Amino acid sequence: MILKLRKWDSVEHLKTKEDMALYFEACLEEAGDDAAFIAKALGTIARARGMTQLAKDTGLGRESLYKALSGEGNPSFDTILKVTHALGLRLHAKLDHA
Repeated sequence: MILKLRKWDSVEHLKTKEDMALYFEACLEEAGDDAAFIAKALGTIARARGMTQLAKDTGLGRESLYKALSGEGNPSFDTILKVTHALGLRLHAKLDHA
């Protein structure tokens, strides 16, 4: 028997706004100080919601969003704020009790 595998894509599992919020929260917990990880997580959520609509909602170009949120780009904090707002996500602070 031949087993066919395909590359995992989190987008396929982000069906609801709650799924997306929980995914983003988990990524924030996991990321530590890895800004590229957070940008890529936002890119995954953006692809699940629709990059074209996100471009309209943020006023940013679709291609530049793909690049900025690829994990390879270096988005400005302004871009991150626009994207999180357009996706209905919020950043929260909490004390680390280490």
